[in-house]
Amino acid sequence: MESNPSIKPHVPTATALPHENPESIQARGLTRIYQIGTVQVTGIRDIDLTVPSGQLVVLKGDSGSGKSTLLSLLAGLDRLTAGQLTVAGHDLERCSETELTEFRRNTVGVIFQAFNLLPTLSVLENVCLPALLAGRAYYQVRPKAKALLEWLGLTKRIDHQPHQLSGGEMQRTAIARALINDPAMVLADEPTGNLDSGNAGKVMALLADLNRRFRRTVVVATHSNLADAHATMMLRLKDGRVVS
Repeated sequence: MESNPSIKPHVPTATALPHENPESIQARGLTRIYQIGTVQVTGIRDIDLTVPSGQLVVLKGDSGSGKSTLLSLLAGLDRLTAGQLTVAGHDLERCSETELTEFRRNTVGVIFQAFNLLPTLSVLENVCLPALLAGRAYYQVRPKAKALLEWLGLTKRIDHQPHQLSGGEMQRTAIARALINDPAMVLADEPTGNLDSGNAGKVMALLADLNRRFRRTVVVATHSNLADAHATMMLRLKDGRVVS
């Protein structure tokens, strides 16, 4: 029998964070260089960075500054060319592909500008999908997914498909999906880029609430100034380096 769907999803508190890993992110000499034909293109170069757990980090910079490259490395979606990178206790330089897959499923939740919802699945099914891919049963995941959607104000949209949602509703669905496996860190790449100002403000407020209330480390790459007021750390990138 299903658990009560109104039960709130488990979230780690400050005291539940691992004491042996006070830093969510530690990077030394972090570099990513892409080889495009005979040309080398620098994504980021020689970045040193320490981010304590529970921060809301805002990455600012023009297009091509390296924000998305840095997020991809933090998410385990890309491999560094040189340097060292530890995220939530995981040495990503030394992880095998299998270990990186587990890291992406269980340690980080990623929110994309383009939402990346599967069009043939309902809102509820989209949110459940990462947990199902991690090997959990649908009947176990469903109550938690419904609780997340309730928190995000999407209870009446559970059975809708993505094309029936507004932009703000699609992004909130993507946030719920990113949280379904209780990640230690949430990474958002231009999460308000496809939203009007009203919905953009609501999404940033939700990410800030997630950071404050549940002590999740949140990293947001954005051109917008809406995130600035919520930031506990701000990093400005230029030409692949942290300049301030």
